Amino acid sequence: MRRAQGLAGVLALVVLWWLLAVTVFAGGGAVPTPWAVLASMGDDGWAFYGPNVTTTVSAAAQGFLWGNGLAIGVALLVLLVPRLEAVATQLAVISYCVPLLAIGPIVLVVFGGEATVVFLAAISVFFTTLIGALLGLRSADRAGLDLVTVYGGGRLARLRYVQIISALPSTFAGLKISAPSALLGAIIGEYLGSNDQGLGVSLMISQQQFQVPRTWGLALVAGLVAGLGYAAVALVARVVTPWSRGEAQ
Repeated sequence: MRRAQGLAGVLALVVLWWLLAVTVFAGGGAVPTPWAVLASMGDDGWAFYGPNVTTTVSAAAQGFLWGNGLAIGVALLVLLVPRLEAVATQLAVISYCVPLLAIGPIVLVVFGGEATVVFLAAISVFFTTLIGALLGLRSADRAGLDLVTVYGGGRLARLRYVQIISALPSTFAGLKISAPSALLGAIIGEYLGSNDQGLGVSLMISQQQFQVPRTWGLALVAGLVAGLGYAAVALVARVVTPWSRGEAQ
């Protein structure tokens, strides 16, 4: 039922897009029809999209791993050393609030090249995963913690057997959001001229050359890749944490 509703929603969106392209925006050239975009994508083919998608996804994946790994590590450290919480959360909020376009040029000057793209992808995911991991670690069942303590378990034992397991659902919730965020951070980094190719670079060139159908095609591909990233993490979450959906106890 949900899949049918989702397909119906996509179909309705495509129909609305086509209607707007041939009526409201007809003649302006800013909104091509879906068929014009698909034709442009077919003409460009894998030879164009393949290297660009691969470059951006590679940088986004590296940023995803670095940013989320750091976020989870900081969350565990805060749980073991509660005094660090205020500093950690303040840094996370700052990383979330500062516009990437504002710090991007500075990062580009300091690191240069692909490192800038990876850094912006990493900083895009840090806050969401850190907050999710912290909330999950603190949601551990009190009875489970007491049981481990009764059997002689210390802080690390409670963390291993109770708190980490309790944190998985909310941590994966943060990771699902992080997948599209990492891609967006990587594209912004490429917009700054950090790479010679990638979705961000191609988008910028297409806009400068007024290649409207290609620009729309690149945007659609970027959205599709972001959606696939979200779906992939969601699939892993379903396998790893079936109890969070009531599928297992």
